[in-house]
This record gives sequence, C-alpha cells and structure tokens, in this order.
Amino acid sequence: MKLRFVINKENPANDIVDIINKNRTDRKLPNLNDSPGLGCMALQYVESCKGNCTDNNVVNCKFLDDDFTEVFAPNCGVELPTFGTITGHIVGCQRKYLEPSLAFSQVLVVDKNSLSLLRNKSHTEVGVGLVGLHKGPFFWCVLFSNGKSNSTFVLENRGAGIEQKKGCYSGSSTPCSGVQKKNVVFLNIFFMCYVFILLFTLL
Repeated sequence: MKLRFVINKENPANDIVDIINKNRTDRKLPNLNDSPGLGCMALQYVESCKGNCTDNNVVNCKFLDDDFTEVFAPNCGVELPTFGTITGHIVGCQRKYLEPSLAFSQVLVVDKNSLSLLRNKSHTEVGVGLVGLHKGPFFWCVLFSNGKSNSTFVLENRGAGIEQKKGCYSGSSTPCSGVQKKNVVFLNIFFMCYVFILLFTLL
C-alpha cells in the first residue's frame, strides 16, 4: 500500500483517473477530462451503496436515471442546466482497501465488458468516487460522459459548498477521509515508539 494514501495526504480517486487515461492512451485513445461534477456524483453513488457488497465482492445496488438528476446532482451542487449524458458506469467493492492500481485491475476492470466500456470512443469525461466503511467493505465507482469540458456537470461555486465527510472523488483537492484510520493510528504509534527507542539509546 502506498504510504502517501495511508497518511491521508493524497486523493486516490485522482490516481485512478490517471490510470484510466494511461490505459486509453496506450490504445491511442484520447485522454478523458477529469470532471469534479461526475466525480462527486460517483461518490454519492457508492455512498448510497454502502452495506450492499456481497461475499463475492459484487455491488448489489442499482439506481434509476432520476436518482442522478434528483438526488446525486443536487447533493453535489451540480448546476442542473449543465447536467449532461452519462454514457456508462463501473461499480465495484472489496472487503479491504486496495491501492489505486490494484483497485483498477481487481475491482473495476475485471472482464472484457468493463474493459470495453473503459475504452469506449464516445467518452470525453470521467469521474471517480470511493468510500469505505469503518471495517470495510470499500466501494469504487467510475462515471463516464460524452459532455464538453467545463460546460457539463458544472459545480456551483466550483464545489466550494460541498461538505465531504467521507471518502473522496476525483477532480477535488480535498484528501480522502474516513479511510484506513486504523493504519494511520498504527503508523503514528510505531513512529513514536521508534523515536523513543532512538532517544533512549542516545542517552
């Protein structure tokens, strides 16, 4: 696991967008614009799925199109006149947190259908959201759109009014929250013990 995520200073949703675009450019496909509006709605999607991960790591929840326009978009502050077309989505879950590269290969892109969706030429924008419960499971969601950069899924006040209490979404500079807190505590204790031992040996 990457230490930079464990200490909560980075946003792994942005990392997954980078991996998606790397996969596309390797196939000579254009990069997708990282849309904060899509990313925020992807986070809303998986937040609503919490508790619906089967023993086989399958997400067992579905939503209507109206849920995006009437629930997810308003919760994110997406300006409704800018709501575009969602051309596809990928959702996955896992009992434990996985770093972005593993989440991509073991949760999100696990078969030909998801790989084909990822490489669809009609996509122009992408957004990623992820969230985890206290003891797992963890959920990831990728939303795609064929909208135009900076003109679809526009956030009111550039998302300044969004209160992100858990998880994280791509296109945001806010670090992930509510994920891997146990590891943070463990690392802090380990580091403090190491410092005390080092100081004791120097005395």
